[in-house]
Amino acid sequence: MACREARLFQPRHHRIEHGDCGLLAFVVIDDTSLGPAAGGIRTRSYASEDAVLADAQALARAMTYKCALAGLPAGGGKGVVRLTADLDRERGFERLGEFIESLGGEFLTAGDLGTTLADLRVMARRTAHVYTDGAALSEAVGLGCVRAMQACVAIRDPGSEGLGGVRVAVQGCGTVGAAVARAARLAGAEILLADVRAEVAEDLAAELGGEVVDAARILEVEVDILAPCAVGGVLTPETAVRLRADAVCGAANNILSSDDVEEILIERGILWVPDALSSAGAVIFGVGRRVVGLDDCGPLIDRVFDTTRQVIIEARRRRWPAGRVARELAERRIREARGVVGGPRSRRNNRMSR
Repeated sequence: MACREARLFQPRHHRIEHGDCGLLAFVVIDDTSLGPAAGGIRTRSYASEDAVLADAQALARAMTYKCALAGLPAGGGKGVVRLTADLDRERGFERLGEFIESLGGEFLTAGDLGTTLADLRVMARRTAHVYTDGAALSEAVGLGCVRAMQACVAIRDPGSEGLGGVRVAVQGCGTVGAAVARAARLAGAEILLADVRAEVAEDLAAELGGEVVDAARILEVEVDILAPCAVGGVLTPETAVRLRADAVCGAANNILSSDDVEEILIERGILWVPDALSSAGAVIFGVGRRVVGLDDCGPLIDRVFDTTRQVIIEARRRRWPAGRVARELAERRIREARGVVGGPRSRRNNRMSR
């Protein structure tokens, strides 16, 4: 698999460091076969510089798969800022914006975990390639995740795709998790909520008429659908064996700590929706608006239902993990694009095409 992926993708990374403002960041351009790289800016504390780069690379690859699966004219990228006590956020994000502008539209970005609206607005002073309407992107994530949930219901109960009476546990009540919870509740689901900040979960529960669950227990509650919507890697071999959900369908990126975890879910009869499908709403909306020029991205987001259903049915038919089927589908589209253009597009060609 590693050799095959190495031939398919041609990732590049840029290290951005400015000691005068404490900025250390990486921008990873994973693949531009289908169009400009799209992905948000994440801001977190990391134990080492290597950990910053590794996270950026994994997230950028996830964005490549998201865009390809969604049928978007875009590839994958990601920016990750290392959060330290020395970081002057205003000056640091200005510098980051300057760098993104220097890429000439090769990287289109928006917010992600830990990056605030204020950070994005600072970046927007220096680049035209940052999307600052976080509320619209979050709403799109929620809608896309719910469409994937509805596909789960349709597979479990052919002829039905509603969430009425379906118990959904949302882990993480930040901007994205709250959007998923609101969309699921609007679709008729019963909502259980957990966040490490208990007051945030309580406020959202009061708004939606949901139930608050202790953050340490949310992965083990008995529900129809578990929706991890915070950091990645929350499903490990240790946590997977304790799940009491019929399906896992969340809006976090890279939910599984490794591919081995999906094998555990399969053995336990738990339906897994690859997060490249269930968390794709924001990039579908952003690329749909900025690259395709659509006023209404709803039909594109609705396609998440059909693609999710296709992937899961094909996985069952071939007795493959759903993650493997999703990757194969995405990689096929990238190869087809390269066949049309005669190989990976150069940076110059990407810019000319825009």
